[in-house]
Amino acid sequence: MPDNFQFAYPYVAFAAILPLLVALLPAIKYRSSALIYPYFNSSAQVSKQKPRKSSYIKKRSWVTSVLMYIIWLLLLSAIASPELVGKPERKVKTSRNFLILADLSFSMANNDWYIDGERVTRWQAVKDIMQDFIVKRESDKMGLIFFATNSYIQAPFTTDLETVKTMLDEADVGMAGQMTNIGKAIVKGMDMFERDTIESKVMLLLTDGVDGGTEILPLDAANMAKEDSTIIYTIGIGDPGNSSSDLDETTLTEIADLTGGKYFRAKDAETLEQIYEELETLQPIEYEEESYTPKTLLYYYPLGAALSLALLMVFINHLIVIFKRFTQN
Repeated sequence: MPDNFQFAYPYVAFAAILPLLVALLPAIKYRSSALIYPYFNSSAQVSKQKPRKSSYIKKRSWVTSVLMYIIWLLLLSAIASPELVGKPERKVKTSRNFLILADLSFSMANNDWYIDGERVTRWQAVKDIMQDFIVKRESDKMGLIFFATNSYIQAPFTTDLETVKTMLDEADVGMAGQMTNIGKAIVKGMDMFERDTIESKVMLLLTDGVDGGTEILPLDAANMAKEDSTIIYTIGIGDPGNSSSDLDETTLTEIADLTGGKYFRAKDAETLEQIYEELETLQPIEYEEESYTPKTLLYYYPLGAALSLALLMVFINHLIVIFKRFTQN
């Protein structure tokens, strides 16, 4: 018997003695009907039949008794709920909304990054590394917003991280326009948070440019996020020392400081991967305090055996009755 086998309700075993106690009770006498008529004794002598008493004790063969007891034990085994118990596991608790705001402006198409020695665009590098990060966030409801001139929701909050990963893979540079409107993206994210019930809210803002929007300034949007207890982590893509970069590190740093987040600068793919690892320590996966123990129920095995044995007994009894009738005729 495996070490992880057990009965959920072992106290049911006490009922195994019930048939034995019933067997100790006095036998039940059945009274049959009798016909009384004149010259009864004379008729009995002529027919040479011995008169019987009007009561008799119905007996059952020991084989039938043993089989009935086995069926009883099998039913008790099913009621006791046998099961295989796995190793305890911690439940992952969906504890926060984690929203990614990704810049899809034209500057993200610059192919000045490298992955495994191959030259790729900034967006391709960001997308490849971000996919691994998303799948690891199993305790979060993830959402995606892409922004440039405009902002739009690519993936609403969901715990289906594989779907979020697929939606990320389908996005490409230029889908949201040419410019970079950081303030509008943050406000769009705040609107998504308002529609959900989870109170813990985190944003991850990735951009390689300077804000070019006129509707709402990034710091004004950050103040709104602060009032709503939303943490914003910002990642600046590129190297400010490079002539092809117009990264506004000052604004990104202020956004992070205002909301209790942190600013990171990713000058290449390796640095970005390290940033994601640090984010996992800053916003760790949360588990339920109660442990979850997987169980495999096995009650249907003894239950099926009991039913099969009972049907077999009924079938054999019918055969015996038919055989007796056949031999009498």
